[in-house]
Amino acid sequence: MQTKILMMLSAVFLALLGLATSYWPDKVLGMHGTVPDNATLLLIQMMGALYLGFAILNWTARGVLIGGIYARPLALGNLLHFAMVAVMLIKAAIKFGAVPLATSAVVFSAFAIWFGVVLFTSPVRAPQSQG
Repeated sequence: MQTKILMMLSAVFLALLGLATSYWPDKVLGMHGTVPDNATLLLIQMMGALYLGFAILNWTARGVLIGGIYARPLALGNLLHFAMVAVMLIKAAIKFGAVPLATSAVVFSAFAIWFGVVLFTSPVRAPQSQG
């Protein structure tokens, strides 16, 4: 399975989340119906820094052979992150009936499933051009 597209999409997605939560945490919280206070704003900005870190990790690893035993820590870290956040978002979306949370849950679930497939299948090296 080609993983370059997965790594690029996840990197861009996480970078956008990281920038939004780092620079506009009050807007992000308000969009999800949370009244921002100083401690929550700081935690959301810290989360943004983590997302930016994951984004650069995935972007720089976009050409790496991933799957099976290859780059297993990279695939495991991404799978754990996306799966755990998906479960939390699903739980919150059900509890609060919030459409933005449900939409986010779908995206995180899709990435979790994709990283799970990558983790448990053998990688296929991309064909290299002759020339």
